[in-house]
This record gives sequence, structure tokens and C-alpha cells, in this order.
Amino acid sequence: MQRNYAIDFIKFFAILSVVIIHTFPGNDQLGYFVLDNLSRFAVPFFFVASGYLFSLKVENNPESFSYFKKYVTKILKIYVSWLIFYAGYDVIRIFLTHGDVNAELAKYKGNLTVLNLLYFGQGTSGYQLWFVISLVWSIMILYLFYRLKRVRLLLVIAFCFNLLGLFGQSYSVFDELPVSTTRAALYISLFYTVLGFWLASVHTWRKYDARTYFYLFCFFTISQVLEGIWLQKGLESEHGEYFFSTIFLTLFLFLYTLSKPNLGKDLLITKIGGNSLGIYAIHIFFIDMVDILFESIGLDKSTQSLLLNLLDASLVFVLSYTMYNLLQSAKLVFKTRA
Repeated sequence: MQRNYAIDFIKFFAILSVVIIHTFPGNDQLGYFVLDNLSRFAVPFFFVASGYLFSLKVENNPESFSYFKKYVTKILKIYVSWLIFYAGYDVIRIFLTHGDVNAELAKYKGNLTVLNLLYFGQGTSGYQLWFVISLVWSIMILYLFYRLKRVRLLLVIAFCFNLLGLFGQSYSVFDELPVSTTRAALYISLFYTVLGFWLASVHTWRKYDARTYFYLFCFFTISQVLEGIWLQKGLESEHGEYFFSTIFLTLFLFLYTLSKPNLGKDLLITKIGGNSLGIYAIHIFFIDMVDILFESIGLDKSTQSLLLNLLDASLVFVLSYTMYNLLQSAKLVFKTRA
């Protein structure tokens, strides 16, 4: 089976986009709004790629259940490890920065509910971990329907929930979905993960070349920006993390990667993209560290310029990638000595 380098190549831009979303200010300036909107392809792409690669491992594999258990266990270990890390970090911050430590610890403990920890991925400062636990739930549901030979049915169901989830986002201006958040497995990750899984078994996309898919991706990217402007600037809706156009731009972007499997081969950024999950998990910690650094030298976030935003995002990205590589090296040394 030929390796698809394009997936890791696009992952580099996806994880960079995630860092940009989390470091750039969420204000009303049109330039920042468009940049935030353009970056919204990232998480859906990660889910589609995960579903696609999972399909390649389980389809026609008599040991598919063994691989499924190994895969879910691996992702759960990542989730629990980083959950413990951020919980420990949060407790240290409480002891260092708050006067009434007991009251703050009680308040913090109150957020660590079973639902937050095991489904929403919330409760700690590592709010980005929702992606990891959502992937676990999506893979478990997907594998169940795979064994039942009902993946297409699941795709339709997940698509409906994804559309429903829009009404917990910017489309709530029309009719609000009565849930706390739609940034969860049922509304986002399940659909995109199943979509990726399904695409692995579909070959009709080969009728068109990579250029066609790239143009379609560009068209729906512009469509998403216009959709966001219409909803948030025109109708004054809530901030949207994904849109209707996101479905199509993600689909055509992934079909583009399938059409150009050697895109990014032997490039450094492709190697970095292959480590995107590690960067994703640790980058929130370094956002805090860089913020503390900026504040210590008198650079207030409220007065940040575009240049300072770029410096902020670059520092967070480089530090996250470097630290993740150091952790991996340390883990390898530990295993060798053990």
C-alpha cells in the first residue's frame, strides 16, 4: 500500500491553523475574523484523515478487532496522560496565583464531572483535548456500525447530527439547539470520521484530477468565509466553529490529498505534520507560557499587533514541536533502558 505523504503535508497547515485560532485575538476586526474562519478546516480534516487511515487498517482484516482495541487504547492513553498533565498544571497555578486556594480548588473540582471528562473533554485548561476523547467515541461507534455492515447508514445519521449541530453554533440565530455545546463527538467528529472511513472504499473520485478538487476546495473555502460573514457580521449570530460549507471544503481538500499522494514527500513540514497530534496536545500549555513571558516584559495581549500575533503563534508552534520531540526521545531512551 502506497503511503500518502499529502495527508501529513496538509496536517502541517492544519495544526498551524489550530495554533493560529488559539493564539490570535477573537475580536471583531474583519482581518482576524477571516483568518479565524479560514483556519476552521483544521479539526474536520484531522477527523477525516483519522477515519480514512482507520479504514485502511480494518477493512478486510481478520484481526480488525485486535487493531481496533489497540487503536482505541492508544488514543485513550494519550487523552488520560494529557488530562493528568493539565489537571496538575491547573492545581499548581491555583496554588501560585490565588489567595483562597481551598475555594478555588473546590470550584475547580466541581468542573471535573464524569460527563465533562469522559465525553466533552472539558474541566481542565486543556480544553483542546475534546478532540482526542471525541475521536475515541467516534471510532467506537464507527467500528460497531462497521461490524454491522451499516457504515453508510451511520454516515447519513452522522450527517444529520452535524447539520443539527449548526444550530448550536452560528445558525442558532434562527433556532437554538438546547444543548450546552455542539463541540462534541455526536455533532462534529462522528460525521467527519465516518466520512473519512467511507472515502477509503469509494473510488469514483478518480474520475477527476487533483486540480479540479483543489479548485473546488478554494471555491468552498471562499463560500465558508462568506457564510461566516453573513451569519456573524450580517445577522450578528454567535461565533461559529464550523459551518455548512465546511463539509464541502473538507471533502474536496481530502480528495485533493488522495489525488496527489506524493505531495510534500521528503519535506520537513510533512514530517512535522506527522507529529500534529503531539503538537495539538501540548500547545495550550505553551500558549500560557508565552503569555506569561509577554506579560513579564510588558507586552499586553490587548495591545497586540499583527506582527506580535505572528510572533506569539510562531513561538508556541516551535516550542510545542520541540518539546514533543524531546518527550518522544526521552520515552524512547526510557524504553531502551527498561
